[in-house]
Amino acid sequence: MAYGTLYLIPCPISDETAPWDVLPAANRAVMNALDYFIVENTRSARRFLSKAGVERPIGELEFCELNEHTAAGREVEELVKPLLEGRSAGVISEAGVPGVADPGALVVEACHRRGIRVVPLVGPSSIILAVMASGLNGQSFAFNGYLPVKPPERAKAIRFFERRALTEGQSQLFIEAPYRNGKLMEQLVQTLRAETRLTVAVDLTAPGELVETHTAGEWRRRRLPEMNKRPAIFIIG
Repeated sequence: MAYGTLYLIPCPISDETAPWDVLPAANRAVMNALDYFIVENTRSARRFLSKAGVERPIGELEFCELNEHTAAGREVEELVKPLLEGRSAGVISEAGVPGVADPGALVVEACHRRGIRVVPLVGPSSIILAVMASGLNGQSFAFNGYLPVKPPERAKAIRFFERRALTEGQSQLFIEAPYRNGKLMEQLVQTLRAETRLTVAVDLTAPGELVETHTAGEWRRRRLPEMNKRPAIFIIG
């Protein structure tokens, strides 16, 4: 029996400006052909598919969750099992592209290990959008996920990534839990050298989108943006 295919289905970063009417035809065709979805959150995935206008009734679709609480191993293998039986699946994360700063990577890895075909579809990535709009080095950059939460350890990490950005010329990207954005921004501005550039990209693709690049010294003389509970990307360069 031939294996199914794992499709990685991007969804809009912001529901407020979601381009439902210009969703790529190839993406829509894939979604219409699937009845099994591996998702980060069932409720938001159902809403996404409904707004995207999938042809099958949402109630006939099967959803299995893969999120930060899913343990690698048996739980992931159960998600892959239908693909081994010839059934294709779509992976949908909360926003942007599956598998990048996203638990969907677990099922992708399991599929590669089993020889199951993995197909990424076209869609938005806040990481790439932030690099595009930063004015920093887009030839060489690294995404580093989350920094430590405790201020002393976080300051050490900030200085480490700053050295890498300045000595190697490589833009350093990271994110934070939205409710901690303000504290991180304050520590970045105070810890970085005055001449080091810092980009902040907030609410990308949403009506309140903000993307600004200044040196740390310039940021110290400015009123810092309000970013509490707003998705943000930070870049040192």
